[in-house]
Amino acid sequence: MKEKEVEVKEKVDSLSLIENLNTGAVAGTLGKINQFQQVVQAQFIQGHDFGIIPGTGSKPTMLKPGAEKIVMLLGLTSEFQILESTRDFDQGFFQYQIKCQLKKNGFVVTEGIGSANTRESKFRKGDPYTMDNTVLKMAKKRALVDAALLVGSLSSIFTQDIEDMDLAGNQASTYQRTYTDQDGTISKAQARRMYAMSGGSEEICKEVLAKYGYTSSTEVKKTDYEKICQEVEALAKQG
Repeated sequence: MKEKEVEVKEKVDSLSLIENLNTGAVAGTLGKINQFQQVVQAQFIQGHDFGIIPGTGSKPTMLKPGAEKIVMLLGLTSEFQILESTRDFDQGFFQYQIKCQLKKNGFVVTEGIGSANTRESKFRKGDPYTMDNTVLKMAKKRALVDAALLVGSLSSIFTQDIEDMDLAGNQASTYQRTYTDQDGTISKAQARRMYAMSGGSEEICKEVLAKYGYTSSTEVKKTDYEKICQEVEALAKQG
């Protein structure tokens, strides 16, 4: 009888989480999350902060520099803990499971988990006895990225580390594909950034946009955005 009462109470409590929500506050929070995502999309650099892994679709992969920027932007500190490790010098096998805690003023905001081992395909060709520190760093990086995606509500934009990515993201950075989301065009915030980079010159913006076949910044696809911004900035500096 008591078990049924507990079960009913848990269901009621779960429903009350929704019933007691302040929908206005929720809408405001979701709006802030959306704004933060737009800033990240506009400011992050492909091949440095994120990259596209061939064969994994169009969703970009967050890289270590991008994760570190998220932590910095939110004023957080990171702490790492080894949850589990194997250092078998006889068999040449090394593995680590790491927990990354992101903290604000000493309080834990979120946690991420990452692991790596010398039997992963990227490490098999190397000397396992020289990979001990490498797999430790890889596990730490994966834990950091996991935590950064969680704290920034960025899982809808970026994916987690992929097996074929190295520590620096070099393999991803050699591919020039970029990602699109929703309708594939840039946001208003990104259009304003482009205009700002031109030094407030409509002529520069129109000149570069025309080169890519656009008549308005509202038409710009995210696949062309960074290239356009680079050219706009270059022309503005020449002027």
